Amino acid sequence: MSHIRKFIDTHFLHFNAASLKDAATAYENHLQKGGKMMVTLAGAMSTAELGKSLAEMIRQDKVHAITCTGANLEEDIFNLVAHDHYERIPNYRDLRPEDEQALLDRHLNRVTDTCIPEEEAMRKIENILWDDWTGSDQKKERYFPHQFFYRGIQKGLFQKQAQIDPKNSWLVAACEKNLPIFVPGWEDSTLGNMYAAACLKEEVKNPMTMRSGIEYMMELAKWYQATSQKSSIGFFQIGGGIAGDFPICVVPMLEQDMESNTPLWGYFCQISDSTTSYGSYSGAVPNEKITWGKLGVKTPKFVIESDATIVAPLMFAYILGW
Repeated sequence: MSHIRKFIDTHFLHFNAASLKDAATAYENHLQKGGKMMVTLAGAMSTAELGKSLAEMIRQDKVHAITCTGANLEEDIFNLVAHDHYERIPNYRDLRPEDEQALLDRHLNRVTDTCIPEEEAMRKIENILWDDWTGSDQKKERYFPHQFFYRGIQKGLFQKQAQIDPKNSWLVAACEKNLPIFVPGWEDSTLGNMYAAACLKEEVKNPMTMRSGIEYMMELAKWYQATSQKSSIGFFQIGGGIAGDFPICVVPMLEQDMESNTPLWGYFCQISDSTTSYGSYSGAVPNEKITWGKLGVKTPKFVIESDATIVAPLMFAYILGW
């Protein structure tokens, strides 16, 4: 037995620790029965280098689709090409406003304890993608945000400048598997802002060169319908927000609005530190989703109230047998 798996089996017996073990075991059972798994990424999981474990989950066919924020899409590649230029700020809780301004003056954008360098990460990737954005615009071709990244990965444009082993990039692993990716609200990201600015300056003539969130929902619906005919689909949610809200809605949309007989999600787990409160969707317990036609009474349901940067790698390691 692997060391991590044995440790969890021995010590993770109660409370959130037990929920972690139970959720990981149920994840395995879902896959063993022929099920597929959607993973959703909110927060700053890519900057937290979740790719070190998520990429292997993808390679071993334990993840079959991903929904993520625009930030998680781009930040995995930012980390790939600029890792050596990142700065960690262990004492971030003690920073004064003047300290934050000093980081900005150095073009360092802080995410909790980690600063992303603008020139080496954001502008570098903008420059790499620019030719494809403008070239596709001129040729009247349209692609989704993740497809522009896939095209760059397939050409080796990012790997040439890699400062980490590309095997630790979950997006590179996803591209190699041609994994379906859905990125709602992509405009709420650094590259999304850059693309919008390019459209405002008319350097990109047609904003619709970048395909939209509604089109992502349509693609998700097609994927869910095709996949659920053969396999139950599970839902592994890291964090809250649009990354989770967007894809889970596809089931009631198909069932109620399309009037198509659609299987419910077959497994649900959320890692979140958002406590249950009035009106908080991210803090809502899974049973609330039954009333929206997303989960069923018998759907295996888990909530792990903890830091996803701790929980997700442990769960992935358990499932991978590390």
